[in-house]
Amino acid sequence: MNVLVDTNVISELKRGRKAALPVVTWFESLLPENVFTSMIVLGEIRRGIELIARRDKLRSEALEQWYAMMRERLGSRVLAVDEPVMTIWARLSVPKVLPVYDGLIAATALLHGLIIATRNTQDYRRAGVEVINPWQDRP
Repeated sequence: MNVLVDTNVISELKRGRKAALPVVTWFESLLPENVFTSMIVLGEIRRGIELIARRDKLRSEALEQWYAMMRERLGSRVLAVDEPVMTIWARLSVPKVLPVYDGLIAATALLHGLIIATRNTQDYRRAGVEVINPWQDRP
């Protein structure tokens, strides 16, 4: 099973010992080579780090280190938003527009034949993407 992990899954895993056990168990059942994400997800995470940096420099430095480690582990499994993704996104956006980030992530998953792992299943299902909710679904 090849999956594209959404921001909320990565954020949950970042919680370490406080992370929801079903999410951790589900993630640990995956082979690393089957885990992908979108450049959009990385952008959302970077934005969060930038917001934290405005009020807590020490915490943002720790998050920068975590981000670098996570980014290295993902390697080439971070998928770009390119013209084929944008073409699918445009089709998904007519007639009813999805939230932009969700639409781009959905288009990426559709292009690459991936299941999206997320807590936000409604928008992705509306886009016709297969989803798994690691908080609820069993591995």
